[in-house]
Amino acid sequence: MTFRRRPRIVIVGAGFAGYQCARALIDRARGAAEIVLINPNDYFLYLPLLPDVAGGALEPRRATVSLTGTLRGVRLVLGEADGLDVKGRTVSYTDPEGTHGRIGYDRLVLTVGSVNKLLPVPGIAQHAHGFRGMGEALYLRDHITRQVEMAATAASEAERRARTTFVVVGAGYTGTEVTAQGVRLTETLHRRDDTLRHGPSPQWLLVDIADRVLPELDPRLSATADRVLRGRGVRVRTGTSISEATAEGARLSDGTFVPTHTLVWCVGVRPDPFVASLGLPTEKGRLCVEPTLRVPGHPEVYACGDAAAVPDLTHPGELTAMTAQHAHRQGRLAAANIAASFGHGTERDYRHHDLGFMVDLGGTDAAANPFGLPLAGLPAAAVTRAYHLLSLPGNRARVASDWALDAVLPRHGVQLGLVPSGAVPLETSSPTAAPGDRSRTVRRE
Repeated sequence: MTFRRRPRIVIVGAGFAGYQCARALIDRARGAAEIVLINPNDYFLYLPLLPDVAGGALEPRRATVSLTGTLRGVRLVLGEADGLDVKGRTVSYTDPEGTHGRIGYDRLVLTVGSVNKLLPVPGIAQHAHGFRGMGEALYLRDHITRQVEMAATAASEAERRARTTFVVVGAGYTGTEVTAQGVRLTETLHRRDDTLRHGPSPQWLLVDIADRVLPELDPRLSATADRVLRGRGVRVRTGTSISEATAEGARLSDGTFVPTHTLVWCVGVRPDPFVASLGLPTEKGRLCVEPTLRVPGHPEVYACGDAAAVPDLTHPGELTAMTAQHAHRQGRLAAANIAASFGHGTERDYRHHDLGFMVDLGGTDAAANPFGLPLAGLPAAAVTRAYHLLSLPGNRARVASDWALDAVLPRHGVQLGLVPSGAVPLETSSPTAAPGDRSRTVRRE
């Protein structure tokens, strides 16, 4: 008697696209296919909550969701994908202990996401802090806390001002939210220190080459965010960029030098470098795909999320933006189309309709336009947080309780010291661990 092996579907990456693809495949496969997820960590990271983590409003684990706990029926392989053999239909990876492995597939979904975008600005890679992963959020929270605490014992007023001046480059979603949450944290740290509380407040500077905050959004949302930030004392410098970063501070494009020990780099993202190593056609650094999310010439390979150049059929000639909203939807469509490739359902093209955008500014402030309705203040904050709670595949009660406590209690600002600066290089989205001289073997699956 012979037994036919179940088809194996391998998903590389557990960001929004990969997680949603795996989740949808569980329902569609119903045990008829083996689902394997390759990811460096055992959790799905809900990126929109990272500014809350960096600002001390949420505990770190609140922004994570267990993969094994929520994706029952999916086999998790801990590792970083580092090679693809499309002819042999295998993916190679390196696990957290430096051991090499290789796994075969019948269908492959590439959802490796994105990393920090770098620009040719002198000193940026050496002196700026990125903001793309949990390690970077934890490091930034510690760093901000450390700078305020060290300012209290500074040898001069100039040093004190430099340590309590925080510069954020990039006024998109991430930069705006990091600034909004960072201000609330430094206000708490400043008030509790007897040496600092009677002096000047910490200064935040938000810089962007665009002509307004949140340039990709509706001008009404942009105006709301700008008003809230300025109301908290943030200096917003639009039409301005960084020309140089040094250990002493940042030089702006207009020649102004800003003494600071904190430069946060939030200028955008680029596809994970893994995409460029595949030898497959790309567009703007993203893997070329058909509207069905298949890779041309390789019908068994799909790609979606930030790593994929998905045609925007609602705006011919353009690609879909690198946003969580698109990644979420594309992941679910990839699952449906994979099921269709096995004869279950009909393959469809990716089309989207915007449901609106939301920017959480902390406390009772937010800017949102659900279904095109512009909101500000408490109504926007309520809609924004309700949306995040509904979108979270876990941890809802814990996140809601942290938000409730944050509304009535001061933020708990202490250094945990878990992430040294060298562990979160700006060039990557996550720490890279060197395996040293440990022996490496190859596992075949």
